[in-house]
Amino acid sequence: MPEQNLIWLFLLLLFIIAFLYASVGHGGASGYLALMALFSFSPAIMRSSSLILNIFVSFISFYQYYRGGYFKWKLFLPFVITSIPASFIGSCITLDESVYKKILGVLLIFPILRLLGIIGKESHEIKELDKIWALIIGAVIGLLSGVIGIGGGILLSPVILLMHWGNMKQTAAISALFIFVNSISGLAGLLSKGVSIDSHIYLLVLIAAAGGIAGAYIGRKQLSNKALKAMLALVLTIASIKLITGESK
Repeated sequence: MPEQNLIWLFLLLLFIIAFLYASVGHGGASGYLALMALFSFSPAIMRSSSLILNIFVSFISFYQYYRGGYFKWKLFLPFVITSIPASFIGSCITLDESVYKKILGVLLIFPILRLLGIIGKESHEIKELDKIWALIIGAVIGLLSGVIGIGGGILLSPVILLMHWGNMKQTAAISALFIFVNSISGLAGLLSKGVSIDSHIYLLVLIAAAGGIAGAYIGRKQLSNKALKAMLALVLTIASIKLITGESK
């Protein structure tokens, strides 16, 4: 955990990250990782903590979108068949700390562009899912997700929307459950290696879950907050720059 005088700032940002990610059907792992990097968490703690938070927030988000009738099994299954084993395998791979941070820094570009509305725009033209490509994409995203400690929603959502395989709400529902199962698989891989869990994880889960409940409900009701999204995009941008340039210590 951060120093005493920074704990409240950390917890506030954690709540905001969970709120905004859940509003678009994401668990928030990339945001949690960025936040923990800014507050000098170790990579081992970052991976396990982000996946645990992801599990809770993504399920909350999925439940809200499922209730709204947006989940489509035929769109979900081809991706997850290959992503679950790939995520487990990826979580067993340990990268050099500097390499890990640089890859994470690059991946943060995706949620930044998503928050700013540059990628992930909705199309009214829906096409039939290419199952072969879905299997390949699921495996690639799953492997990368396991290595970094994310659920993969920040990578899957833009692909689905770009290929016109689903609308915004369907994509959010699919991504949420995709993140949930991949996070469980990735965490299982980490635990099989004996990775430790942060002693304050219960407090972090409580704060993230509260943000996730509020964000998922508001996201399903089609409300948004541009100021909060801009602020989070700024935080992620700072973290991305620090990680890529090696100034995050």
